[in-house]
Amino acid sequence: FTCTQKIFNFIYDPYIQVMMAGSTLRKVKSRSWKKNRYFRLLEDGLTIWYKSRWAGRGHSTFSVTDLEAVREGHQSEVLLSIAEEFPAELCFTLVFHGRQGNLDLVAESPDEAQAWIQGVRMLIHKAQTMDEKERLDQWVWDWFHKADKNKDGKMNFKEVKKLLKMMNVEMNEDHALHLFTMADKSESGSLEIEQFVFFYKMLTQRDEVWKVFQDYSEDGEKLMLEELQSFLSVEQHEGEQSAQHAQELIERYEPSETAKKQGAMSLDGFQMYLCSQEGSIFKPEHQDLYQDMSQPLSHYFISSSHNTYLLEDQLRGQSSLEAYIQALKRGCRCVEVDCWDGYDGDPVVYHGHTLTSKILFKDVISTLKEYAFRASEFPVILSIENHCSVEQQTVMAQYLRQILGDMLQTTLLDGQVPQQLPSPQELKGKILLKAKKIGGLEEYVDETCTDEVSDEEEMANCDAEMSKAKSKMSRELSDLVVYCKSVHFDGFEHAHSHAKCYEISSFSESKAKKLAKEAGTDFVQYNTRQLSRTYPSGLRTDSSNYNPQDMWSVGCQIVALNFQTAGLEMDLNDGLFRQNGCCGYVIKPDFMRDGNTQFSPDKPEEREGYKPLRLSIQVISGQQLPKVNQKEGSIVDPLVRVEIYGVPQDQAKDETSHINNNGFNPVWNETLDFTIHTPELALVCFVVEDHDKASRNDFIGQYTLPFMCIQPGYRHIHLLSKDGTAIPPSSLFVNISISELT
Repeated sequence: FTCTQKIFNFIYDPYIQVMMAGSTLRKVKSRSWKKNRYFRLLEDGLTIWYKSRWAGRGHSTFSVTDLEAVREGHQSEVLLSIAEEFPAELCFTLVFHGRQGNLDLVAESPDEAQAWIQGVRMLIHKAQTMDEKERLDQWVWDWFHKADKNKDGKMNFKEVKKLLKMMNVEMNEDHALHLFTMADKSESGSLEIEQFVFFYKMLTQRDEVWKVFQDYSEDGEKLMLEELQSFLSVEQHEGEQSAQHAQELIERYEPSETAKKQGAMSLDGFQMYLCSQEGSIFKPEHQDLYQDMSQPLSHYFISSSHNTYLLEDQLRGQSSLEAYIQALKRGCRCVEVDCWDGYDGDPVVYHGHTLTSKILFKDVISTLKEYAFRASEFPVILSIENHCSVEQQTVMAQYLRQILGDMLQTTLLDGQVPQQLPSPQELKGKILLKAKKIGGLEEYVDETCTDEVSDEEEMANCDAEMSKAKSKMSRELSDLVVYCKSVHFDGFEHAHSHAKCYEISSFSESKAKKLAKEAGTDFVQYNTRQLSRTYPSGLRTDSSNYNPQDMWSVGCQIVALNFQTAGLEMDLNDGLFRQNGCCGYVIKPDFMRDGNTQFSPDKPEEREGYKPLRLSIQVISGQQLPKVNQKEGSIVDPLVRVEIYGVPQDQAKDETSHINNNGFNPVWNETLDFTIHTPELALVCFVVEDHDKASRNDFIGQYTLPFMCIQPGYRHIHLLSKDGTAIPPSSLFVNISISELT
């Protein structure tokens, strides 16, 4: 049982031994909330358990797989606030995937802090580098530990029955007993780990995969090289590369050395390939950076965040540097800063005229410097909403220059006034300031409208009184703006004849929708040359989002969303930007990059090269769906809904029926059909829900991807949580075909 050995090999590491022995660490939530908690690593080598000394039986756990990184020293706002009390060598921060808050901890000695920092890093690395086989073994191991209540290393039938409930399996007792007896080879009335592995294997045997295997295997035992090649060519639509690919798959996924020597694949290897990344619905070649990055910025969709500093709602929420870190880590390439005059001449960032907390502008810029290019090397646009006096604007300009240095693009790339925007490739590693500018790049100075106007105020207030009333812009700040000069939008005709490529306008969601409806083609043309930014309505005080697809369909590049709010809209954003190396830039389809385009999202059939496609999805089965309700006896009744988002004619949804009481291995075998008019703009969203007759269905999992990134054939869809984080081993098994509409 390979994995168990591997887990135990590193248990002898001194750091891991400290973690397993347990430590009292101080958990810190604020300057005034600092409490001792007892932490230890459990025997499975993956679960960290902690409790307060006084909490009786109450305790909490989390898995190392939930962690993304460990930060050493004072690397969070909370730990910085207590820096005088606790030296850096005692402090560390556990950072979780997704939107879950960090855990700030203080150890009793530097050695103990190091043991936890290095130990957790080692465990994270181990969890990230497991192959498919090890991962499977790890889940089995986890289940065994969860079910072995009395910790005697064995599992009796009563414990097995409880385990089945925990695993979301409804099974009659006779069948469960039959499997148990078959696995209990020593007839001792209990299963040890090796026997439990056999039990788990029988439990997870997948008839639907076996049937596909049987269709291509002559002897029903193995797929010979030619048989596997035939499967790849016919079912997986791989064409000429299938011969070489078949050979590679056997090398990579076949667990049996005997089968490998024969150049064959067993059912185990076949299932492992289908469950791997290569067998997933997402085209592997689209996961890495594969697009041309040398076109003007206006030719890309750009992952963008609204009021980036907020972690919660728009009225009372906390403003936090952590919010910038989270957005940038997700590949966001346009962040927003609302600047106001602070005390002592130091500008602050918060949502003006509300109770949201304040953070210092200079701290935001330092955070940007630190995290801007960790997830992507392509440029970051810093969108400034400026409410500061001229004096504090000058302070802002000084901070930007001092802190960012060469990272800040303050000059024209070749000294020439551009006819088109530079490319992401040319601006790698650069930060662009988006703000008002006195005059243009041609040194044409127009100082009539110099005050920054906020999103929520109507842009049209730009009259002479305002420029008198609120003085001028700081020349120092204005000089830092090069390729993103914020201007008021005066209509498509005006833009067509007068606008410069470096001028950018912002549109509220309602304004953008109205323009898209009334003048779709004009909007698409405008967006071939200039950047436009859209943002959520000021009424969305709960930080909810609008559907970004409506804006992408007319070519808007900077579609700003509240990154802190999970839900469909962020799933669509994550889905679009999952491709191209998650670099935050996705090239627009060619018919949205041509300045003379006649494309209108409302009339997709009128564009040149119009070729609608039929998408047919056979939803075969689900695997190990997570429980929605943690109550002991509850088991889900799952259904699958497929939703298409794209141009108005492509918006569609359809769902399977629900399966009663089976979240472990439900089988639907139902086919859902869709017509896609503009495949280049379509996103496909798979949603799994727990059917409820009496109330709204509960969410179980989802996965969203661009239509153009779908691999046809028999595929697994690895489901994500509401937060967009992985929930292995939960998946759907589907068969997808894409054909031209005849």
